[in-house]
Amino acid sequence: MNNDNDNNNNNNNNPNDGSYDPNKKSGEMTESEQYEAANALLLATTTTNDNNDDDDKSSIELPDEISNSFMQYALSIILGRALPDARDGLKPVHRRILYAMDGLSLSPGGSHRKCARVVGEVLGKYHPHGDTAVYDALVRLAQDFSTGTLLIDGHGNFGSIDNDPAAAMRYTECRLTRVASEALLQDVHLDTVDFMPNFDGNEMEPMVLPAKLPLLLLNGCAGIAVGMATNVPPHNLNELMDASIALTQSREEDSPLLTDERLFDIVPAPDFPTGASILGTSDARKLYKTGNGGIVVRAITHVEQRSSSKSSSSSSKKNRNAIVITQLPYQVNKAALMEKIATLVNEKKMDGIADLRDESDRDGIRVVVELKRDAVATVVLNNLYKKTPLQSTFSGNFLAIMGEGTVPQRFTLRSALDCFLDFRFDTIRRKSSHQLQKVDNRAHIVDGLLLALESIDYVIDVIRKAKDQDTARKQLMMNQNKKSSSTNTNTSSLSKEQADAVLKLQLGQLTRLNKDKLLNERNTLQESKMQLQNLLTNDTATRHLMMEEFRQLKDKFGIPRRTTIQTTVDSNADISDKDLIRNSRSIIVVTRGGYIKRMPLKTFESQRRGTRGKKGGASSSNNENDNEVAHCFGCNDHDTLLMTTQTGIAYGLRAFQIPIASRTAKGVPIPSVLPVKVDNAITSVLPVSTFSKNDEYCVLATEHGWIKKTPLAAFEKITSRGLTIATLEEGDSLRWCQKCTDEDDILIGSTLGKATRFEAKNVRPTGRTSRGMRSMKLKNGDTLADMNILRGRRMGAMTTTTTTTTTTKEYLLAVTSNGYGKRIDTEEFRTQARGGSGVIAIKFKHNNNNEDKVSCLRIVQEDDEILVITSHGIIVRQKVKDIPCQKRSATGVMVQKVDVKGGDTISSVSIVPTYEETDDDDDENNDNNGDK
Repeated sequence: MNNDNDNNNNNNNNPNDGSYDPNKKSGEMTESEQYEAANALLLATTTTNDNNDDDDKSSIELPDEISNSFMQYALSIILGRALPDARDGLKPVHRRILYAMDGLSLSPGGSHRKCARVVGEVLGKYHPHGDTAVYDALVRLAQDFSTGTLLIDGHGNFGSIDNDPAAAMRYTECRLTRVASEALLQDVHLDTVDFMPNFDGNEMEPMVLPAKLPLLLLNGCAGIAVGMATNVPPHNLNELMDASIALTQSREEDSPLLTDERLFDIVPAPDFPTGASILGTSDARKLYKTGNGGIVVRAITHVEQRSSSKSSSSSSKKNRNAIVITQLPYQVNKAALMEKIATLVNEKKMDGIADLRDESDRDGIRVVVELKRDAVATVVLNNLYKKTPLQSTFSGNFLAIMGEGTVPQRFTLRSALDCFLDFRFDTIRRKSSHQLQKVDNRAHIVDGLLLALESIDYVIDVIRKAKDQDTARKQLMMNQNKKSSSTNTNTSSLSKEQADAVLKLQLGQLTRLNKDKLLNERNTLQESKMQLQNLLTNDTATRHLMMEEFRQLKDKFGIPRRTTIQTTVDSNADISDKDLIRNSRSIIVVTRGGYIKRMPLKTFESQRRGTRGKKGGASSSNNENDNEVAHCFGCNDHDTLLMTTQTGIAYGLRAFQIPIASRTAKGVPIPSVLPVKVDNAITSVLPVSTFSKNDEYCVLATEHGWIKKTPLAAFEKITSRGLTIATLEEGDSLRWCQKCTDEDDILIGSTLGKATRFEAKNVRPTGRTSRGMRSMKLKNGDTLADMNILRGRRMGAMTTTTTTTTTTKEYLLAVTSNGYGKRIDTEEFRTQARGGSGVIAIKFKHNNNNEDKVSCLRIVQEDDEILVITSHGIIVRQKVKDIPCQKRSATGVMVQKVDVKGGDTISSVSIVPTYEETDDDDDENNDNNGDK
C-alpha cells in the first residue's frame, strides 16, 4: 500500500508533464471502492479534528462535511463518468454500452435491436444513471458527423448536423459495427482484461476493453469533470496505424529511436469526420508536444458565377457570384451557422450578401451564399471567416485516465501511443497465456485418449465390469503399470480429466482413423504451444505480431484523410506552395466576361500560318461577350502576375494560384482569385519573375495616350488585396503594363496604323499614383492599340546577337483585327521625340478600310513562336519565321483565318515563353513531342 500511495502522490505532483510511465502500479478500484476511499478520507479528517475535543466526537463540522462530500463526488465523476481511459479510449458509459450489446449478440452480421432494449440492459446491469445519458452516448457512437470511426450501426433517425435530435429510443435500432466487434470486443472473454463487480455485485463487467486500435486518438473524446476537462480530436486510422508500427519497430534493440519530427510527419494533424481544412501544422504540433493548444479549422468553399433568372439576354453585369460551402468545421451546427449569417446581414454588420440558401441533400452539404453584383467574393468570404463559425478553433486538451486506470493525467501524442502499445503488448501476452493453458489442457486430454486407444481392450473391460461411472473413473485412474489379466498389457494411469474424456467416447470413435486424427491434433497442439510460448518469452515475436495486426486493421478499416491541410497558411511553415509546384510553362487566358484560367503550354501544338487553330475558350453561350478573350499570354508557374484594372488598381498573384482548366472550359470567375469588382475589368497582365533588379521600371500606358514610368521595386510588396498605381482622367482607362530600363526604347502604335518610337529615359520616373505624360498625338477617334519595349536598342546600333554562328534580329509583328499581319524590321522606326504623331506601321486592305484596325503589335525574333487568339477563343500556335517580313507601307498577309461575318476578330498575340531547361523538364519535353 505504501508503494501505491507513493506512486499516486508522484502522479498528482506532476499532472502536466505529459509523460507516461508504463511501470506505474496502482490498485484497480471499483465504483464501490471509490466511494469507500472517499468515506475513509472523510473519517480520517473528522477523527483528526476531534482529537482536540473529546466531548465533540460525535459531531461533524459543516465545512469539513461539505469539503469531503464534494471530494467524494469529484472522485466519482473523474474516475467513473467524465474522463476516458487511455488504454481503450472509452468512457465507462461507452464501454458498458458496447459490452452490453456484445452480451445481447448484436453482431454486425445479425439483425438490429431496439435501442430501448440496449439502454435497459445497460441501466439494469452496469450503469446506474439516467436513461437519457446512456441513450445520448449511444447515439453519438452512431453519428458519422460526430465519430470518425463508427462503433454502432444505427437504423433510424440518429440526428443531423443541424442539431436535430435523434428519434426516441423506442423507434431507433442498433447493432455493433465490424470495427467494434473485431477491434474491441473480440478478445474480451480470453482473459485479456480484468473484470470487476458491477454496482450491486450481481454482474461482472470489464474494467477496460482489449482494444486493438488507439481509440482515444482515433475517435477522440470530450468530457467535463470536476476541476478538469478533456477534448481530444479524432484522427485518421491509416496514420495512427503507421505511427503505431513505427513506434513498435523503434522499440527493437537495433532500431533507431523515432523522433518527434518523424512522428509528426506520420500524424501531421487531426482528421475530422466533417472534412474541412486545417490551417497549417504548427498548432497541431504544439498540441501534440504539450497536450494543450488550438487548431484553426476552416470550411471548404468555392466561388461560382450564377446567371440572373430575370432575363436570359442580360449582359454579364447581371451575373452574380455565389460562395458555395461544401464542408464545415468539426462540431459546427449548419442551421446555427446559417442563422448567424442571416442575423449579421439583417443587422447590417455584413455587406455584400443578397441571398442565403441551404441546398444540402443526402449527397452532402451545400450552402449557397449569393452575393450582390458589386460585392467582392474574397472580401465577403474573409468576413464570413472572421464573424461566423465558418472558421473556428478546435481547443484541444489531452487529459485521460492513465496508468492502471486511476490517475487522471495530461498526455502527449507519443505518450498516448506508448500507453496503447504497452496495453496491447500486455493484452497479447495475457491472451497467449490463456490460449496456452487451453492448449495444454487439450493436449492433456488428447494424450489420455491416445493412451486409452493403445489399451482399448483393458479400458473396455474396466468400463464393462464397473458398477457405475465413478467406479470406472477410479479404475482408470489407478496406479501405473497395473497388469491386465485379460489382455496381458501394461497401462498407465489417467487423470480425472482424461478419465472423463475416455468415458465420453463413443464406440465409433475407437477406430484407427480416429487415432490418426488424434495424432495429427497432438502435433498441431505442439506447434501451437511452441508459438504461444515464443510469444510469452520473446518480446520481438510479440511486437511482430502487433505490427502484423496493425497492418491488417489498416487494410481492412483504413480510409483516406478527409481533412485537408493548408501548409502555406501557416506562418511558421518551412515549405511554401512555390516549393511544391513545378515551374512549368503555361498559358493564361482572361476573358472580357471576367473569367480566368491556366492551361499547360503543351495543350497547343505548333501549326502552320493561315490555319483555323484550336478552340482555346468556352463554347458560345447566350452572352457571347463572356467568352470573348481579352488577354492571352505565356508565363512560368512561379511568376508573379501583376494584374492591372482599367481603373488603375494593380493586384499581385502567383501564376500557379490560377486553377488549371481545359481548352474548352470557361475558367473561374476572377473574383474567386482576386478581390475585383464585376464592373472593373482586367486590362493588362505582366508576368514578373523577380523584383530584385534596381534599374527596372514598370511602364504604364492608357487608352488616350498617357504614359508613366515607376520603379518596379515599388510593386514588390503588392498582394492580392490590390494597390493604386495610376490616376486617370475621366473616360480614360489603363490598358498596358510593361517592364523596361533606361537603355530600352518604347514603341507605341495606334489603332489607325501609326507608330512612334522614343527612348525610355525620356519618360521621367514618377510616383505610384501620378497620371504621367503624353506618349503620342492621336487623331480624333484614334486610340492606342499596343505598347512594346525594345530591349537595349538604339538607332544605328547593331541589332544582332551572335551566338556561335546564329544571328538573332528583332522585328515588329503587326496584326490587324481581321487576321492580316506582317513582320517589320525595327530599324524602319527611327527614334523620335516623345509626343510625336508617329509614322505609318501598316496599311489596311481597301475593301476593309472602314472595318479593319490594328489589334496587336509585338516585338518578336525569328526563332520565336506565337499564340494568336481570337475574341471567340480560337488559338493558333505558329512560328514567327512563317510570317513574311515587309515594309511599313505593306498590308501584310493572312496570319489566321477569322470569321469576320460571325463577329470574330483577333484579340491578342502572345509569345510562347522560354526558360532554362533542367533535368526535371525532360519529361515535359517528351510529352510535348509525343503530342505533336
